Order: sequence, then C-alpha cells, then structure tokens
Amino acid sequence: MTDSIHRLRENIARVYLGPVDAIDQLICCLLARGHALVEDVPGVGKTVLASALAKSVDASFSRIQLTPDLLPSDVLGVSIFDRQTSDFIFKPGPIFANMVLADEINRTTPRTQTALLEAMNEGTVSTDGVVRKLDQPFMLLATQNPYDFEGTYALPENQLDRFLIRLRLGYPSAEAERRVLEVRPAASVLDTLPTVLSAQAVIELQQATDAVKADRQLLDYVVTLATATREHPEIRVGLSPRGSLALVQCARGRALMAGRDYLIPDDISRSVDAVCLHRLVLRDTPLTGDDARAKSVLDDVVRSLVIPR
Repeated sequence: MTDSIHRLRENIARVYLGPVDAIDQLICCLLARGHALVEDVPGVGKTVLASALAKSVDASFSRIQLTPDLLPSDVLGVSIFDRQTSDFIFKPGPIFANMVLADEINRTTPRTQTALLEAMNEGTVSTDGVVRKLDQPFMLLATQNPYDFEGTYALPENQLDRFLIRLRLGYPSAEAERRVLEVRPAASVLDTLPTVLSAQAVIELQQATDAVKADRQLLDYVVTLATATREHPEIRVGLSPRGSLALVQCARGRALMAGRDYLIPDDISRSVDAVCLHRLVLRDTPLTGDDARAKSVLDDVVRSLVIPR
C-alpha cells in the first residue's frame, strides 16, 4: 500500500512544485475520506495541486468554477420535464463525480455554498424530495482566496467544519519558483498527467486507514486537547466532537502513509494545525481563520498538555 501512496505522491509532485508537506496532507485527507480546503492568495498553485490529485486517480472528475450568479441547481442538478414520457427526468449536476474541484468556493453566495453541505457530510444529494447517493470514493477539493479579498463571501463555521483539513501553501522558495518558470508544469504536464490509482484502490486504502489502531492513551489525549480548546479563555468556540473525529482519522491517514497500522503521538501532532485551526472561533473576532493569533493560541494549548508516550 505504501508503494501506491508513493506513486501518487510522485505523480502529483511532477506538476505541483511547492512544499511536499502540502502534497502529503492532501493525500492524507483522501485516505481519511475527508474534504480539503486549500486557501491562499492567487497564483501560488492551489488549483494546480487540487487538479493534480484529482487527475492522478482513475475516477470521474468534475470542476465547478464558482461565481456569484451560480445557483444550487447548477451544482446539484435539476429535473427537466420530458414531453415524450410526460415525466420529470433528473439531470445530475457536477457534484455527481468521485473527485470534485470547487474552484474559488468563497466567490459564490452562501446559498450555493450551503448546497454542498449534505454532499460533504452524508455523501448524498437531496433534490425534489429524493435522496440520491453519490458514488464512492467522493472527495471535494475546494480552493479559496483569503476572505478579505474583494468579491468574496466568508464560509460560515458549519461549512468550514465539514472540511477535514485546510491548507495554506505560502509562496514557493526561490529554487521552486525558478523550476516553475523553467518547466511551466501547469501548461506542459498537467493535461497529460497519467492516472496512478484506480477508484477501487483508493477505496481499499481508505478501508485500511479505517483499520489503523489507536491506543486508548492517544484517544484520551485528543479528548483532552478538544476540552482544552473549549475552556481556553481566548477561544469562543473550541474543537467539536466532529473535529476530534477528524483529528484521529487524519492521524490514521498519516500512519498508513508511514506504513504503520497503529498510531503514534507524532501522527496526531503533525495533523493538529491542518485539522483544528479552521474550526476555532476566537473571542473578539467574528471570523475563523488560520491567522497568526489562532495558531499562537492553539500552540499554547498543545504545549500545555502532556503528550503520551
């Protein structure tokens, strides 16, 4: 299984020349059956990274360019009256794919953003009173620019909580940026990027991730961490039980990537920022975000706890 993960990592790295840790976090999210939000300023490779992962898997793929005039039906699908059969026929929207790239998710209105909640949480879509199941594996890869950019709508807390992880890529190093200028991977490599994993192989990796064992002491540590965020004087809304589940599941993904069927404390420590930061709401601010203050507060919480051995 580690060979399959290695091939996937190497394939993505042919196109995305930024930090390897960003690739690992995205693969970890896929293994954990989660959805990923990639946030940063324009032009640092958000869409390239998400597209490279989606194209590396031999499964159905769709891309939604989210705009302010996009309606929920444009994403979920719509029923059209067929005169020949005198009946309504459902035309599935782009959400009905294994890998869905929702580009610039905070450019569309909250109404359309909310339409994605059921698909992300339940793996189903409800339209016209009918619940339709999405094919597995299903992963939503969303990109967004910072919430304070012009023409954006900040994602509400309940929407952010559905993303297993949130990544910030940052600017590339000078060497990496020079390689981008030389190779131009988005223009020359992305279109011809081969698939290295089948949809069934992804499902088997996800099942193996579910089977990774977690010691009771590590589970107690996650519960203590969640409780500490809820009781911290600077945090208005701490880590929810869904967030605790996400942290453990993400840690399981990291363990599988390392070739282990059991968790170690480092799996949890390396997952904390990506899983927890976007779920915290600080006092004296109405917005969540992976900003310096949120990270400082979360670091204080982690340092105050005893890591099990």
